[in-house]
Amino acid sequence: MISRKGFTLIELMVVVFIVGILAAVAIPIMRGRIDAAKWSEGRAAMGSIRTAARAFSAEHGPGYGAAAYSAIAGAAGLKTLGFSMRLQGDAASDLDGKYFTEESYGITFSDYDVYTVTCNAAASTSGDRPAVPASVTLDSTGTFTPP
Repeated sequence: MISRKGFTLIELMVVVFIVGILAAVAIPIMRGRIDAAKWSEGRAAMGSIRTAARAFSAEHGPGYGAAAYSAIAGAAGLKTLGFSMRLQGDAASDLDGKYFTEESYGITFSDYDVYTVTCNAAASTSGDRPAVPASVTLDSTGTFTPP
């Protein structure tokens, strides 16, 4: 009698079925990691904005006035902190990246050394922006929300 070696059709179908289940479980998990990786660009830019805000606060101190600090708000306030914004669409902003654009970022001062930097993914003009979470904030103590 001749001995045949190989897999039966049932065995191959079981293997394909198991691989399909593993792929169905792994893809959503990987999708979440992709958004987290995209947010790393936004968090890095927010850290740069925070550094500029700390330097601005140290240079001007509390004597600059609460009204002057509260006027440094939103995307326009970033220019006050030294970030070059787009000039009539000709020059790229310091804050433009692959996933986030300058429109994504903003800052709000409540006192000379108390501020919040915000990055809003929906405000980005990039088509490849992250979906979750919708926005991230960084306060003057260095705490990101959500983490």
